[in-house]
Order: sequence, then C-alpha cells, then structure tokens
Amino acid sequence: MAQETSLDDLIGIEHSKLGFFQELRQTIEQLKAAHRESERNRLEMEAILDGITDLMMVLSKDLRIIAVNHVFYDILGVRAPEGRYCYEIFRQQDHPCPECPAHRSFVTDEVCRETSIFRINGRRLQFEMVASPIKDPATQDRQILIFKRDVTLEKEFQAKFHQAEKMATVGMLAAGVAHEVNNPLTAIHGFAEGILRRVERLRGKVDPEMHADLADYAGTILGECGRCQEIVHSLLTFSRPHSSEFSPVNLNVVVGDTLKLLHNHLKQPKYRGVRIDARLCPTAPVVLGCEAQLKQVMLNLLVNALDAFDAGDARNGRGGQGSECGGDCGGQCGAEDGGEDRARNDTEGEAGGVANIIVTPFRDERHAGFSVRDTGSGIPPEHLDSLFEPFFTTKPVGRGIGIGLSTCYTIVTEHGGDIRVESRVGEGSTFTVTLPLPPE
Repeated sequence: MAQETSLDDLIGIEHSKLGFFQELRQTIEQLKAAHRESERNRLEMEAILDGITDLMMVLSKDLRIIAVNHVFYDILGVRAPEGRYCYEIFRQQDHPCPECPAHRSFVTDEVCRETSIFRINGRRLQFEMVASPIKDPATQDRQILIFKRDVTLEKEFQAKFHQAEKMATVGMLAAGVAHEVNNPLTAIHGFAEGILRRVERLRGKVDPEMHADLADYAGTILGECGRCQEIVHSLLTFSRPHSSEFSPVNLNVVVGDTLKLLHNHLKQPKYRGVRIDARLCPTAPVVLGCEAQLKQVMLNLLVNALDAFDAGDARNGRGGQGSECGGDCGGQCGAEDGGEDRARNDTEGEAGGVANIIVTPFRDERHAGFSVRDTGSGIPPEHLDSLFEPFFTTKPVGRGIGIGLSTCYTIVTEHGGDIRVESRVGEGSTFTVTLPLPPE
C-alpha cells in the first residue's frame, strides 16, 4: 500500500511552487525593465543619429553598407541600401573608387578625410568625407564609420569670394592700364585731327590722289583711336567703384527704357529675324538700386543675347519674323504704334522658326529681378564657370574684350543680388538676375 502524502509535504510542495513562480515573476519583471531600458537607449540613440545633419553610414571591410541614418535617405532617396556596395550607390560603378578614403582608413586603421564631388539626382554636389575605423562590439570585426557633409553651398560661397577678390585685383590693374593708355591715345587723336585739318587746307594744292590717301590715313587713325578710347572707357567703367545712391527702381521701366535704346541697334541687317519679347510683370517689381547701373546690366545681357545669333541664324531657319519688339513694353521700345509692325525689319517672307529673345521681369515674396532668355547658339559647358571672369570672351577679335558680364556681376553683387546662367548648346541661354526686395 502506497505511503500517503502528509499534509505538511503538500504544503511544502506548494510553497516551493509559489517561491519558484515568485522568482520567475521577478525575473520577468527584471527582463521587462531591461527591455524598457534598452528600448529607451535605442530611441535616444536614434534621436541622436537623426539629429546629425550629415550623411552617416557604417561599412563592412568589403565596403558593403551595414547601416545608414535618415540623411542618407533624404539625399539619395535610396531605400533598403543595406548589403549594397557604397560605390554602386554613389558612383554607379561596379568597382571601388581609386584612393577610396574608406578603404584607406580600413588598411591604415586611421581617420581619413577627403572632399569629393558626386552627381546625385542630376545635381552636382560636393561632400567633405570623414572615414573612421571602428569595431563591431559583438564580433570585434573591423568596420568603417563614414560621415559625409554637404559643402556645396560653402564651396560656392568660397568661389564667389575668391572671384570677387580676383575681380577687385583685375579692376585695379585695368584702371592703371587704362590711365596709362589713355594719355598717349589722347595725344595721337589730337595730332590726327590736326593732320586732317591741314590736309583739308591742301585740297587743290597737291595731287588729288595723294590728298585722298592722306585724308583716308588720318581718318583711319581717328577711327581706330576712337575704338581704343571706347575700350579704355569700358575698362575705367569696369574698375571704377560704384558709389551711386540707391533709390526705388521699377524693373519694368528698366526693361522698357533699355529696349528703347536698342531700337535703332536692332535695325542692323545681321539682326534680321530676331524678335525681342518683353513680358512685363503685372505687379511692379520695385527694388532699391541705381537705375543707370541696372539698365547697364540689362543692356549688356540683351547685347550678348543678340550676339548669340550669328549672321546666319536669323536667315537660315532660325528667323522669319523680323527684328521686333514683342509689344508688351508699354510703347517704351521706340515703336511708332502698338501693332505687330513695331520695330520690325521687313522679312515677312522668310521661312523658318523664330529667333527669340524673351525678357521677363518677375517678383515673388522676397525677391525681384529679370531674366533674359535667347534661342541662340548656347554656351559650351566648359565655358560656364568662366563667364563672369574679367576678360574672358568667346567672341571674335574686335567684338569685345570680355568685361561686359564681369561688370554685370559686379553691379548685381553690389546690389546684394545674384546672377546665374543656364545654357544648352544649340538651344540657347537664360541669364537670371535676382535682387532683394526693399524693406517695407
């Protein structure tokens, strides 16, 4: 007969179970507390990482991406990059980059720095990159922590600062050269005028052919002196500090007055087929500035736009409407009436498209300005970065010395504004001047 379990034994067993369950509950509570602490630490770490404005990622030794922060997604727009090679995403290539700082950091076990240029989503961005060796706390495997800071705007500002310094230096040089050249030019011009007057007194007293030759020589000297003096005047204008007082300027008026100045210029045969269309801003785009200087900027940009059409553009399929104003300048372009014959050359019969220059003043909540867009030959990409440098020109010899756009850059900068260019070869160019609105 089996031995009966005593009551004390049963109570002891139940106490043992109760103690076990109490210990189990304490262990569960401790695990829950540890989990809550771990989750809190994880959230704090995520908040810290999300607060970092630089792109951050962790790479394995074979340059595969292990982890990234939210800036990676914001800049690249790539989802689930883990496991992919960094050079596949950043360079769209199937092999590591030469002199890769991440690889150097892994090999040397040192922090490596580098500034690189990447083309991301059609934009050219510069990144300052720092690669630091770290270890996986679990496996002790070596990894690379990468920080990439977008320094594109910083580099642009540095380039503009250096450009301004260079232009100031060149301006001083140009002023000195202009003054030195102007004095002998004045003397040559004066003596040439004297020679021409004396030649006129000899009319009928010397051989007619000799008289005509001497008059022609003196006239040529005067003409070339005049051209040199115009260049000197341009150099002095470029180098002279602008100290004009600023006052409210309506950019619609600047456009209209400048088109009026160009009215006779457009009658030249080489501009047949070019149409200038002024699309004035319905809300007056008023800025604080010097009206004469802003007209100079507008005039330079319009003349450059006209030069974008070579002698054959308007006649060989790019023209056909005559040189004219588009009719939205309020009659300030110099036209006699408001019809479509305004400032037009009679080329109605020519076939082809229209060679257009579109002038558009604009205004938004913070800025006002104007753009000059042409459908001319366009600017090669390799020239875009040099356009506003003094004495840079792609025009033939004798058609400019390359300070027009430099002067525009100087004037716009002194007005607290910005001038930018977009261009495609064979399609045309757009120059945009943006100026701050006056305080209310």
